Amino acid sequence: MITRITGGKIVTASSEIYADLWIKDEQILKIGEADFIADMVIDATGKYIMPGGIDPHVHMHLPTPAGFSSDDFRSGSIAGLHGGTTTLIDFVTPEHGQSLIDALDKRKNEAVNSLVDYTFHVSPIEWTENTASEIEACMKAGITSFKVYMAYKKAVGLEDDALYNVLKTVGELGGMVTVHAEMGDEIDLLRDEFAAKGILSPTAHPQTRPNYTEGDAVKKVIEMAAENNCPLYIVHVSTAEAMSHIQLAQKNGQKVWAETCPHYLVLDDSVYEGEFADTAKYVLSPPLRKHKDSEALWQSLKSESVQTVGTDHCPFTLEQKRAGEHDFRKIPNGAGGVEHRIALLYTYGVLEGKITLSQMVNMMATAPAKIFGLDKKGDLREGLDADILIWDPNTEQEISVATHHQNTDLNIYEGINTKGATAHVFVKGQEVIRYGELIEKPKGEFIERY
Repeated sequence: MITRITGGKIVTASSEIYADLWIKDEQILKIGEADFIADMVIDATGKYIMPGGIDPHVHMHLPTPAGFSSDDFRSGSIAGLHGGTTTLIDFVTPEHGQSLIDALDKRKNEAVNSLVDYTFHVSPIEWTENTASEIEACMKAGITSFKVYMAYKKAVGLEDDALYNVLKTVGELGGMVTVHAEMGDEIDLLRDEFAAKGILSPTAHPQTRPNYTEGDAVKKVIEMAAENNCPLYIVHVSTAEAMSHIQLAQKNGQKVWAETCPHYLVLDDSVYEGEFADTAKYVLSPPLRKHKDSEALWQSLKSESVQTVGTDHCPFTLEQKRAGEHDFRKIPNGAGGVEHRIALLYTYGVLEGKITLSQMVNMMATAPAKIFGLDKKGDLREGLDADILIWDPNTEQEISVATHHQNTDLNIYEGINTKGATAHVFVKGQEVIRYGELIEKPKGEFIERY
């Protein structure tokens, strides 16, 4: 099967050119003129041809006291495809006492209904006499990145000695640690203080996770990673303070990468004022910040001191959020976004001149592929997987629960207008999305990374 995509502008992280793109079976065959006989021709005139998106941070089918996050791998991957994302990086979070490798095997089984390829960051949530060997076993099984939490100390968060041991072990093995950087003990104290005063509505959420709790955690883990010579990737950066520490480390030559999320770029903390049904959907961690933080993040994307944009996709229904209707500490943290990432970056980044089109491609596809070893993904080159997004810039839409594909009755971007949309999406050479319609249901595969 040979497909020819013609007439469009091919946009990569390094160039924009008009050329034909040829697909044979699952791979990109050639870019440029050729005399192949095409079985299918896609006219992309007036459109952009880009690599399919890689979302480096999603939580499908995540267990919580309020139930699983409302998207499983099937519904979440469908939502991602509609937004132009063709690869997901999710997480393996073991139970206490469960080995990392057993948890990885279980998670693979939970992901078999994904329509796109996927891989995982594995999370050590405790340090035992077996953890070092389990991390090594995970690396032999194709996992090179390990997620640690400095928050949520009562559930999955690590104390300093355990965090140090993970950084040391992963650094010695040549892997990477990704980190949720918030000062968990301080946050827990603030949350309990607010509760003791009877301040229990969602408005307390950002007040009990102030900027310094992220900034201090980022500074601390950067110093610990430097001591252990461990590459570090800081997830969902939300504050200007955190960015100042990250930029200093990068300037000093330390291997530190940063990710932010669309909600920190286009929303702010004013959304926490109001009735529970209107505000609870914005309870996610770190919380939404001030406009000055958003501007600092846009500047960091432009200067490329933030390398990637993930979504931290973790949706819940309003009914699930109501678990914390009388105590904000019980509201399951998270919101959906995998479907809207590229449209938001294009509309509020590219079209407003904050980033270039090539920079958008880099942060939503190429950089995640390079950082996490997805060697067949994230770019448009001969021999790579034909995961391709054809983007139509000449459309407008309003984000709405009524039309989104995420499995939830909430949307933190409700009513926001975006420009541009997916015209065609290919997954390993197979056209899957055509002008908003899911026309094929491919079977995603687990990607081993070494």
